[in-house]
Amino acid sequence: MPVRLLLCSLCLVWSSNLVQGAEPLNQRTDGQPGYRVLAADKGRLAIVQPTGKVEWQMANPAEVHDVWRLPNGHILLPAARNKIVEVKPGADRNEVVWQYEAQPVESNKKHVEIHAFQPLADGRVMVAESGNGRIVEVDRAGKIVKTIPLTLEHPDPHRDTRMVRKLANGHYLVCHEGDGKIREYDADGKVVWTYTLDLAGRPRSPGHGPEGHGTEVYGAVRLKNGNTLIAGGNNNRVFEVTPEGKTTWSIDQKELPGITLAWVTTLHVLPNGNIIVGNCHAGPENPQLFEVTRDKQVVWRFRDFETFGNGLASSQILDLPEGTIR
Repeated sequence: MPVRLLLCSLCLVWSSNLVQGAEPLNQRTDGQPGYRVLAADKGRLAIVQPTGKVEWQMANPAEVHDVWRLPNGHILLPAARNKIVEVKPGADRNEVVWQYEAQPVESNKKHVEIHAFQPLADGRVMVAESGNGRIVEVDRAGKIVKTIPLTLEHPDPHRDTRMVRKLANGHYLVCHEGDGKIREYDADGKVVWTYTLDLAGRPRSPGHGPEGHGTEVYGAVRLKNGNTLIAGGNNNRVFEVTPEGKTTWSIDQKELPGITLAWVTTLHVLPNGNIIVGNCHAGPENPQLFEVTRDKQVVWRFRDFETFGNGLASSQILDLPEGTIR
């Protein structure tokens, strides 16, 4: 190989390693330890300690858009695009103790994908079945005991839903990625509230990184004041809206110093009002997760491109105070 080409090749390798090896960060601004983080990417699920040490991990090739660590220490996760499992972590092996595999209904001529699920207080598990256009509640025997039909304008197995949460009042808050809408359904499946995302004054543009912009919403949680906090997906922002749809608070794409928002995903709302935000596809120069106060001060950053990568979409921050909303 000519010397010039060899040098260029070496430069490319060095540059690639520099980006991929961005220094891990799990740091609070108050000098206190960071958080234990459960997250998935790069074909595995892992719990990372504040020191950066991997406490536990398991191989998992499935796309992960939701994950839960249960009070008993078990982990609820997707094992395939249409299957979720409850795993009992072990030192030698991880035991599957429960599972649910969604099958296409008669009207579904494509396939089923599961992007959201939630363990419920009565022991059931709520599962959103994209492709089947429905939410089901499944008991410990794997039997469907309740079905809620979804309203879909642009049905698609990959885009029907992202985050879905059952609310304290028995309703369901559903993020419809393909429709660019959040709908609240009552216990019988009637739509009782809708919020439609807009482009926030910017033109639509393709891409999953910071350059991409659209209305493909990812996450939403209902706050105690009745408002809804929204993780806009490729809307590149986090914002709070009233029941009437008025925006009362927001973080725009480049509003926080040193952070650019890309595909905004998960939300944790702490009892003190702080918000932990998932920032997927933003590149190693940005944190994958961060905590921000209501006056928009960043108090914690998490970046680990050794354990995870640029596709860290779903996470659960462990050991948070009781009353945290996610």
